Amino acid sequence: MPTALFAHPGAELFGSDRMLIESVAASVDAGFRTVVALPAKGALVDELLAVGAEVVIVPMLVLRKALLRPRGWPMLVKDALRGWVGARRLLRSVRPDAVYVNTITIPQWTVASRLRRTHTITHVHEAEASASRMINIGLYLPHVAASSVIVNSEFSRATIARALPALARRSRVVYNGVVGPSDPHLPRESIDGALRVLYLGRLSPRKGPDVLVEAARMLTESGVPVRADLVGAVFDGYEWFEEELRQRIADAGLADSVRLHGFQSPIWPYLADADVLVVPSRIDEPFGNTAVEGVLALRPVVASDTSGLREATGGHPTTFLVPPADARALADALESVREQWPTVRGQLRESARRADERHSVATYRQDIAEELRAALA
Repeated sequence: MPTALFAHPGAELFGSDRMLIESVAASVDAGFRTVVALPAKGALVDELLAVGAEVVIVPMLVLRKALLRPRGWPMLVKDALRGWVGARRLLRSVRPDAVYVNTITIPQWTVASRLRRTHTITHVHEAEASASRMINIGLYLPHVAASSVIVNSEFSRATIARALPALARRSRVVYNGVVGPSDPHLPRESIDGALRVLYLGRLSPRKGPDVLVEAARMLTESGVPVRADLVGAVFDGYEWFEEELRQRIADAGLADSVRLHGFQSPIWPYLADADVLVVPSRIDEPFGNTAVEGVLALRPVVASDTSGLREATGGHPTTFLVPPADARALADALESVREQWPTVRGQLRESARRADERHSVATYRQDIAEELRAALA
């Protein structure tokens, strides 16, 4: 039996984590013994075991912004040394036929694997066109060593092309396979009382949950009742942002109408209770799994008009784009959804049908299996 070794930088259940589950499932279905290396235990472990993978916890260098600042350099060196030793040991132990590096934030795995002349796949889930070209060159350069490169959107490939054109030319776009709820139901027929707005994702400045809080304040002050639920948690080290968010909610007098629920899985009960989903990202998103999940759950989606979110929401009659970081535009879009509710509600099934065709999990798994089989050729 051939062996595939996957390396991934975390153990949570956000966008790239969920795509790892589908990639691992594709590997198992294709007949590979599938081993997954993670830097720590977390909710992701049980999901990986459930699809038939083996999970190994190993030291790993994960590139975070905090490590790139001068005060983080000692930890960067320490993690790099421990991560290199851990990667080399596991590669010798597992002796994989293919190594699948899931995200560009763990560059040592690509290099270590290729030094062993092992077929290596890098799956790019990150793209920040607003970052400097030199920073992007530094992030993407180690993955020139990969045998093949998968990107999750045309936007991601274009971002790579601005930094390393040669790498972009040999990359392949594979749109994320997104799972929706098993039995979605249409939202309520009429908006009686407060409009129920849902945010799903990281609580971080770049994701813009504070933009939603400000939009909720504007709507409330203009006499449009709104209830906003924020489902998600912060990265370690960003606890200050959650405290700031709570203070903003209190200062706006929204403690009864804006609620923070922390990380939750599954997310479907929250979508089932919502009228509309918002994805108010401030800066580039390589794709937009959350937006697609909202469409598949038969909910209208209001998202920032930027980067990969345009690809995730494009072509659906019940998705609406607004300028990033513009609370007024977000508030106006939510009020418009409320005013046009019968029309919007009547188009939700058509949007879900289109999203299911474009982001089929079966097609995604087939594409990943093809990449893995190339290692055996």
